[in-house]
Amino acid sequence: MPYNKSPECLDLENLLGITEELNHIKDIDSLLDHILHNARQFCKAEAGSIFLREKDHLVFSYVQNDVLVKREKNYNKRIYDKFTIPINRESIAGYVADTGKPLKIDDVYAIDSSVPYSFNGSFDEMSNYKTVSMLTIPLITSRDNITGVIQIINPKLENNVTVFTDIHCQYVTFLANNASVAIERAQMTREIILRMIRMAELRDPKETGAHVNRVGAYSIEIYDRIAQKRGESAETIRRTKDHLRIAAMLHDVGKVAISDTILKKPARLNEEEFKIMQTHCVSGADLFEGNVSDLDKLSTQIALTHHEKYDGSGYPNGLEGKLIPLPGKIVALADVYDALISKRVYKEEWPEEEVLNHIKSESGKHFDPEVVEAFFDVHDILKAVGKRYPDK
Repeated sequence: MPYNKSPECLDLENLLGITEELNHIKDIDSLLDHILHNARQFCKAEAGSIFLREKDHLVFSYVQNDVLVKREKNYNKRIYDKFTIPINRESIAGYVADTGKPLKIDDVYAIDSSVPYSFNGSFDEMSNYKTVSMLTIPLITSRDNITGVIQIINPKLENNVTVFTDIHCQYVTFLANNASVAIERAQMTREIILRMIRMAELRDPKETGAHVNRVGAYSIEIYDRIAQKRGESAETIRRTKDHLRIAAMLHDVGKVAISDTILKKPARLNEEEFKIMQTHCVSGADLFEGNVSDLDKLSTQIALTHHEKYDGSGYPNGLEGKLIPLPGKIVALADVYDALISKRVYKEEWPEEEVLNHIKSESGKHFDPEVVEAFFDVHDILKAVGKRYPDK
């Protein structure tokens, strides 16, 4: 007689598989997306968010909401909202972070007045969304450090909002405990990358942490729109975005090989100096020589090709059209867009309308028309990215 596993056993196996996958995700934003997506799937919940701890505050770090995705064309811009919550017992998330205890609330609008925390309904009011049931779980590492909290909202049963169960709480707590370790590791990876950028910034003041964060975020949003239109699977999109963001952030790391006399020259480069400057693409690609991982391969590709142009007039190899890999085309546009809208020591920022007109005019010349179309599709999201990572 064949052995049939119980639904609970199958769920546990699935959960163990998910926690194993967390160990292979490198980018912090991709990791938060993965954690939240799978926690919601377990509970069949329509929304959720993650807050990460920074000293005595929680920082809003990721959000998903199936209802608003269907209603808003560029819902992804909400991912880049930035606000903080004090870690104290006045808010639900703050209470969970302060006490380290999970909270399961059946109706956030009917919380007993005897408890110290309350629900802030401002987001519901602003977005015309109705939060009902909420599960809030602390993200606790093996060393008992609280790295943040995860909130899951409105579980569904036959398309009706219901309440969270003890089983939901157990599963999400198990996932959260494993996710906390992965989050610490991903935060360390992001910090190492930003330290590399700060090293480059000592040489080239244009390469700031804010700039590379924006270019990385612009790139994954443009890619996401292209991939959606091409019909790529959700898993392929998630996996690619994990690597793309990091590789895009490292697009100009090869400038560490260029001399200060060229990098910091206040005037326009002459022909010979410009030829030397062009070598930063090859130097950057050489840093990832060996291609021991998919991230290395993508980083090599982007470093080498992000100054190529669609019409073949770019450098270092004069590639054109389909010979330029898509990631290089995307970062080319993301990098130029950010350079034009940002103030630098050698220039003022361009007006937004002038930047957009320039990008339109370069479609089919500097930029791939498919990438330009996706750029305009997600322009509202890109503006939200700029607000999330402002120049200091």
